[in-house]
Amino acid sequence: MDAAGSYLKKHTEALVKAVGVEAACEVTGKSKATLGRYYSDHDEHADRFMPIDAVAALEAAAGYPHVTQALAELSGAHIDYDERRPNDLSKGGVNSDVIALSQRFAMLMGEYQQSIADGVITVNEAKRLLKETSMLQQVLVDMKLHLEDESV
Repeated sequence: MDAAGSYLKKHTEALVKAVGVEAACEVTGKSKATLGRYYSDHDEHADRFMPIDAVAALEAAAGYPHVTQALAELSGAHIDYDERRPNDLSKGGVNSDVIALSQRFAMLMGEYQQSIADGVITVNEAKRLLKETSMLQQVLVDMKLHLEDESV
């Protein structure tokens, strides 16, 4: 097994153990043996990896994206984990997203106004603007998920 496969299997194991094996079985609908094969480092299971829908369900239950983080690291990407809450399509809807979008945009513009007041955006001001921009982006992701849910 190559290093990337081994790395993914270790993170898959961490994900299953973070949720708990019994709970992981319930969440995914898979048996203990099947889950074990997904993170086994034995040669006969080297090409077996957890399906992405099972990863998503377990990461939601775990509250941390173990496998997604590993995939990002392997590809050289960087992800920021937002602990505020997971995307929950059952709460609110597009109308609440539009309100949240307006509020976040107003907060971003307020930060921008304060930052540009002296004609120079400092490093700390840029970090605050970046954080507000990321929060605005999260609202847009939530809105996109609500719209996709309503279009089905």
